Amino acid sequence: MHSILRSATKEVIIGHDVPFVIIGERINPTGRKKFQEQLRAGDLSQIEIDVQQQVEGGADVLDVNMGVPLTDEPDLLSRAIKLVQSKTDLPICIDSSVIEALEAGLKAYEGKALVNSMTGEDDRMELILPLVKEHKAVIMALSNDETGIPATAQERLVITEKIVRTVEKYGIPLEDLVIDPLAMTVGADTEAVKITLETIHLIKEKFGLNMSMGASNVSFGLPNRHAVNASFLPMAMAAGLTSAIMDARTKEIGTSVRAADLLLGNDPWGGNWISAFRAQQPSA
Repeated sequence: MHSILRSATKEVIIGHDVPFVIIGERINPTGRKKFQEQLRAGDLSQIEIDVQQQVEGGADVLDVNMGVPLTDEPDLLSRAIKLVQSKTDLPICIDSSVIEALEAGLKAYEGKALVNSMTGEDDRMELILPLVKEHKAVIMALSNDETGIPATAQERLVITEKIVRTVEKYGIPLEDLVIDPLAMTVGADTEAVKITLETIHLIKEKFGLNMSMGASNVSFGLPNRHAVNASFLPMAMAAGLTSAIMDARTKEIGTSVRAADLLLGNDPWGGNWISAFRAQQPSA
């Protein structure tokens, strides 16, 4: 099953038999006080820097989040998307919990976007899925609902099935659904990653769906986070994860993903691995 994202000129395929898709997480004001202040003042120049760094780091898709308090988020998100599309041909993941912002972002976007994200709550699905269908987008859906974060993989599988049935009811093809199996911090629960990996495996086995998640969540609160994230991603890829929202600027993490693609047979003849190695060599 292939989930296809497009910009005006470029196509990116998410699937179990193709290279892992890296979604750059950096264009997000959460935890970035200076960036928030710039955005409130109408200064979008930092976005151009973030785009360049993530493209150079090997991102395949760029997540764009403009959730800044005391701003007009729909207008801000619309302007940010237009700016990003003027600077790169990478497809965009439109990231907002505000329906009006998602609608504005989808209207501004040229291509087939990934919408981040929706939960399994009935009222959220009723609001978001008509938008997704209208704009022929791909929806990322978290495997939780109004009851909170499920404690077990089986409970997450039950919510995933509910999401699948609802998406089908709206006439949206399942290739346009990407499930987030929920990455929780291992610093708070040493079993958290085991549960996530089991969830990934079960969803792949039962539905064959593509999956993505905020990979950096697993290391939250821990020292040397890059090493933890770089170790987690190949394990998740082996279980069936096909994409992740992650720090595309971090060489250690990008290298681990490319190595896992090679070892899992998703980089035929090592083309991507060899190209990335050559690109890092100093020119003669």
